[in-house]
Formats: sequence, C-alpha cells, structure tokens
Amino acid sequence: MKVKVISVLEDNYMYLVIEESTRHAVAVDATVPKRLLEIIRKEDVVLRAILTTHHHWDHARGNEELAQLFPGLWVFGADERIGALTHRVTHGQELSFGAIRVRCLFTPCHTSGHMCYFMWEDDSPDAPALFSGDTLFVGGCGQFFEGTAEQMHTNLTQILGTLPKDTIFCGHECTVRNLKFALKVEPENEAVKEKLAWARQRDDEDLPTVPSTLHEEFLYNPFLRLTEEPVQRFTGRTEPVEVLRVLRSERDNFKKPKERPNPQAMLAFDWGLFGPLLEKK
Repeated sequence: MKVKVISVLEDNYMYLVIEESTRHAVAVDATVPKRLLEIIRKEDVVLRAILTTHHHWDHARGNEELAQLFPGLWVFGADERIGALTHRVTHGQELSFGAIRVRCLFTPCHTSGHMCYFMWEDDSPDAPALFSGDTLFVGGCGQFFEGTAEQMHTNLTQILGTLPKDTIFCGHECTVRNLKFALKVEPENEAVKEKLAWARQRDDEDLPTVPSTLHEEFLYNPFLRLTEEPVQRFTGRTEPVEVLRVLRSERDNFKKPKERPNPQAMLAFDWGLFGPLLEKK
C-alpha cells in the first residue's frame, strides 16, 4: 500500500492510496481533479473509488468532475451533502479494494457527517494508515462547527485514540500553528518544542509535516492530553470534556492576525476607481 501525499489549495491535503500489485487506487478527499489526474497518470494507476471525509468544498469539490470523467466511479461518504455520493457508509463498516481494507470510523463534530478511514493490508509489513480529515490534525483537532465537545471527546478518546499507534494522514497543513498553541498550553513540554522546531524547518523547506503517528500525538497534542496536569492547569478545568471545550475555545482565538488591507487599495475603492473594471467583468 503506497500513499501519495498531494498538497492542494492553500493548506489542504488529498491522498492517492495505491495497491501496488494491481495498480488500482483510491483517492481520499479528491479536491482538485486536475492535480489528482496528473498523479494518476504519473503513477500509471486506475482510480476505483473516492473516500470523502466530509462535505466541505475544500474536501469534496472534485467529486462531480471525477465522476463524469470515470463512469462507474464509487464515491463513499457519510453525508448526503457530499457531491456525487454513490455509497453512504456507516460507523464500523468495512470496505475492500483488492488487498486494501478500509474501516469507516464515524466522527461527527467538525461536521455532523464526518467520517475517518482506517486502512491496512493483511499480512503486510507496512503500517496501517488513518485518514483523519478535519477531526485530528498534527498537534491539534478540528473545529466544532456542527457538533459538541462531548462528541469530539468521544472521537479522540474512544474511536481514534484506541487505534494502533501508527500513521496519521490529516486534511490540512496547520502543524506549526497548532504546535505554537500547544507550546502556550505546555511551555515546558520538550516534545512540543522539538516537534515545533522540526515543523518550522519543514515549513521553511516547503515540505509537508504529514504523516504523523498516534504514538507521537499523545506526546505533544494537547487535545489528546486532557488528563495531563499542565493542560488542566492551563484550562482551569479537570473534567476531560470541559478541558477539551476550553482548549478548543482558546485555540479558536489563537489565530494569525488578519492582514491589513493595502491603504492605497482601500482609497481606490472609496473613490470608486475600481468601478469601471468591475463593470467590465
């Protein structure tokens, strides 16, 4: 099982999982068809299916185009809002694509229909892989757009947190920002410091910080460290769900400042200088 990490848009990842014996492939979150098609041609594989973690446009917007290009293409997901959906999957359902096996893990919170995918090959020395979408990131977790802290706590502790401590491929490149926040939560955590230094180096070299491993995440990801004393001290809470709730609220407010608009451009808008250009469009 070979996983191609494909950077798209501003900070998204989509993935192409290839069964090397048959050269069949499964895409995860096929966001940019043109880029995916380039990789498919380069790898000389046949695309059999798309696994979509959730309906947000930056994860699912390529489904319709790919379904038209590949008649009979299977599109899996847990939410009717996912474009070109052909198979609605449920928690614990298992799929097979040749030797590649997939277990669907329902993790509602970021969206009410979010699904993660755990993949492995029987009798293979390769580590299994979790495609966590926008539920679990390197050093962080997803925002609670359509769910609750209780749901995310279940997702992180009972569903994803109990998996083999192997490879995680997440939906976005937000590692440096996540770890800056983690350092604010646990300023004395050496694992956070080391991972942040590594992530900054990767960022400087324009290289991805995925994959991670669940084993590592428990060392520096505050959202998986809810019972640790420094994390509880930072939040002022001890009950794990409440710790998580406060952490997420603090993380939501821990964002890079918005760029200030160019003063000359703002004056031009005020004076109506862009009007003729906008009318032409």
